[in-house]
Amino acid sequence: MTPKVFVSHASEDRERFVMGFAQRLRENGVDAWLDQWEMGPGDSFVDKIFQQGLRGAQAVVIVLSAASVNKPWVREELNISVVRRVQEGMKIIPVVIDACEIPECLRATLWQRIDDLVSYDESFQRILNAIFDRSEKPPLGERPERFAVEDPKLPGNTRTDELVLSAIYGYEVEQQKGALEFDALRATPELAQAPKDALRASLEILKSSGLIDLEYPGGDALFARLTLAGFQQFAAAYVPDYKESLAKVGALLLNEDEFENASIATRLGRPVTFVNFLLDLLENAGHLELAKYGSGIWEVVHLSPTLKRSML
Repeated sequence: MTPKVFVSHASEDRERFVMGFAQRLRENGVDAWLDQWEMGPGDSFVDKIFQQGLRGAQAVVIVLSAASVNKPWVREELNISVVRRVQEGMKIIPVVIDACEIPECLRATLWQRIDDLVSYDESFQRILNAIFDRSEKPPLGERPERFAVEDPKLPGNTRTDELVLSAIYGYEVEQQKGALEFDALRATPELAQAPKDALRASLEILKSSGLIDLEYPGGDALFARLTLAGFQQFAAAYVPDYKESLAKVGALLLNEDEFENASIATRLGRPVTFVNFLLDLLENAGHLELAKYGSGIWEVVHLSPTLKRSML
């Protein structure tokens, strides 16, 4: 449907801006109603403007300038528009082309300022978006599957709990940045609207469940990191190739003598932190022994026969 838009303005602004502006609206699929085009000798101002122009318009573009803000007719058109906005939801789009006092009834309405009356493509596009009710906001993409938490998959958790766990996993394991600070957790897009107290409660619940550790270095600072159990449970629920990756690590150890965490990570195509957790899991199960050096190098120094048996 072609939107009808009434262009309210002062005659002083017609030649310097309004005629060209209204023509651009029509060229872009907007049925712009302008008195210059719609009225002829003998026509009634009241009938034409209020009965034909404003009636049936989906929006009113009111051009605010040093001249128009003091015009009685512009005030009348604005008053009618405000009433229709309240009663019918009609949109009012103020376009400011001069330094002028904004009418009181429009001060709570977002207006579009045009400083250059010749070149205003960006401003014009924003006005078109408002008329057609479109947004330039980029579409929301799909979250990676391993972070997609729609319904809780771990017993006893809420969706917020698992979004918190997902944020910690992503920061520590995928981004390899270590413990996640509380303010950074709150800034996570999926948790930006969650109340602060709710996030703290989730952290405490996840800690009591043995899924994370919390560190309090001083003041209000709070850091969270995964426990081995937390990694295992989250990865098993949300990382599609978790079991396959664990099996590949075992095969690299048994068949290809890959004993350092960095080389295993390269072969696996996964972050070193992810591999470190897998090696910790295998050591915890008694399948191997690790030597961990201060430089971040982990080396498998002993393989248990149980590793091969567990792979069968």
